[in-house]
Amino acid sequence: MSDRPILSAHRITHLYPTPRGEILALREVSLTLRPGEFVCLVGPSGCGKTTLLRILAGLLLPTRGEVWLREQPLRGPDRRVGIVFQKDSLLPWRTAMENVRLPLELGGWPPLEAMERAKELLEQVGLKGFEQAYPQELSGGMQRRVALARALAADPEILLLDEPFAALDAITRERLNEALVELWERQRKTVLMVTHDVQEAAWLADRVLIMSPRPGTIVAEIQIPFPRPRGADRWAHPAFLQTVWAIRQALGNGGG
Repeated sequence: MSDRPILSAHRITHLYPTPRGEILALREVSLTLRPGEFVCLVGPSGCGKTTLLRILAGLLLPTRGEVWLREQPLRGPDRRVGIVFQKDSLLPWRTAMENVRLPLELGGWPPLEAMERAKELLEQVGLKGFEQAYPQELSGGMQRRVALARALAADPEILLLDEPFAALDAITRERLNEALVELWERQRKTVLMVTHDVQEAAWLADRVLIMSPRPGTIVAEIQIPFPRPRGADRWAHPAFLQTVWAIRQALGNGGG
């Protein structure tokens, strides 16, 4: 893994105007992502995690501070950065194949190549045979898989995930986490994932960043000490339990 940052935020501050005055959502947030690492971002509700992800994706300009993508300022959306939002944004009138194909169509891919790429990605996320299904014909977990495939369609270097599995039941969520890890191990994208689940963060990540209550800032960083691959027997490992406890302590001390 290279030590040179692929994406970095430098003293990001963001204010939202409201009829009652400005709300300070983020204050002096700095972070660095290295190529190929998996980082989780944990913090209390309303601390600005989604705002931070939107800024890192180039979808929102910060009030102060800068985001750098491969040593160049990020001023807007960039195909090298993919994002999956917490709420589904699949187009209901398009099939799974057509939803995944959409960013490729917008990028000017030849139709046949776009179709083959979408088919390959749907197979990778475990949806072979569901290419022609519409979102309303798919379960919540399957819809999340389509959203993940669509985010990967243009082959981004960085994948930002905003609690992508939060609304799912525990069993489905665990299966999707396993599928996500398998994808990451194959493709080695740089991943930053927002989650409220401390155990999920400890199992998925190389590092966990802890945010404070609003105005959000990074108050701690927890390095995950145990190696990959990490099996389903993680509860038997004292290092896993110690890491979960360390994250909870960091949240209690400054992250809510």
